[in-house]
Amino acid sequence: MSRASVALAGAWQDRRRFLLSWFALPMSLVVALALGAVMMLALGANPISGYNALIVGAFDGSYALGATAVKAAPLLLVAVGICVAFRANVFNIGGEGQLAMGGLASSATAIALPHLPSVVLIPLVLLAGAAGGALWGAIPGAFKAYFNVNEILSTIMLNLVAVQVMNWLLAGPMVDKTQNSTYGLIPETELLPRSSWLPIIVPNTQLHLGVLIAVIVAVGVWVLIYRTSFGFRVQAVGLSRDASRYSGMPVKRTMTVAMAVSGALCGLGGALLVFGSISHRMVTDGSLTGFTGSDGFNGIVVALFGALNPLWAIVSAFLFGGLLVGGDALQVATGVPADMVTALEGLVVIFVVSLEYMRRRSRATAVAPSGRSKAPPSKAPPPESPPPEAGAGDGSLVAAGERADP
Repeated sequence: MSRASVALAGAWQDRRRFLLSWFALPMSLVVALALGAVMMLALGANPISGYNALIVGAFDGSYALGATAVKAAPLLLVAVGICVAFRANVFNIGGEGQLAMGGLASSATAIALPHLPSVVLIPLVLLAGAAGGALWGAIPGAFKAYFNVNEILSTIMLNLVAVQVMNWLLAGPMVDKTQNSTYGLIPETELLPRSSWLPIIVPNTQLHLGVLIAVIVAVGVWVLIYRTSFGFRVQAVGLSRDASRYSGMPVKRTMTVAMAVSGALCGLGGALLVFGSISHRMVTDGSLTGFTGSDGFNGIVVALFGALNPLWAIVSAFLFGGLLVGGDALQVATGVPADMVTALEGLVVIFVVSLEYMRRRSRATAVAPSGRSKAPPSKAPPPESPPPEAGAGDGSLVAAGERADP
């Protein structure tokens, strides 16, 4: 092969890697929306009217933007928690349960200490929510680290435990017993103290302090992962536990702490769901989704779309918050089922995972350029496949967030 051909092939590979790094994720959203338009046409709806209603409902005016930002805040915290766990090559699928435990811990704190001033009670309930989620995340983390229990199964099972704990507390010890209550017909707490409510930042909107807290936490977690020794250990353990153990790193403790931090972030999101809500109480319909609105699972989608990077997750959470908020307006304008937005999210996940496969193939091609076959043959037989890349073993999604800095 001529040098010109090798140069052209190398230039094409560089261009392909650039496109996959910067344009593939936005294009996956565009393609998902295009397929969503096809589905709306199949249902007899006008996709232009539908998407116009979605954009107007999510981004038109200060109130709509505030509602989108409020919806994005717990999504962002769950996504950032997923980023921490995935960097350690541990899969936290228990965001739903951790949100619930954070909401319960923070609500119990507010009920127990109703007379504290806002400047004390608000930080206290947020810390209590983080502590509740951290406990629920540390349990599967310790099981994985010390007993090699599959964390996907343990986190999902703990979701089932969390819903039972939540229903028991909200229908029993924490149930609303005031005169205007439903007397246990609806699992809910009493109206929480006004001093515990998250203050509204912009008048005449839903935008509260929790949105600003979520963004600050996301930036702080980025610093934690990429600029601290703890973050270095987390990434090292995620890339190779054996190498990290050989170098003297506390692998088991790092995995447990990473899951605890991930759970704490989800628990903080649960506190925002309670104290940033319009009802200012914890209420559910008997299911986790009735309280979380599926934020524990949607946060995984947000993290994947943000390339498992806490800073990109800010943008991703805002986009998906708009998709969820505007989805109601889309349903009203077109008459399509509410599951239409869920289908759009599923399409985005499919395309994001497909892009990960394309990234791996692009990197593998870069390792073995086309001109390599002209090299003198070696006495040792060539390997049957290119060497595995860091982070690709054990089904790791760490490679999906290989671009550390935005």
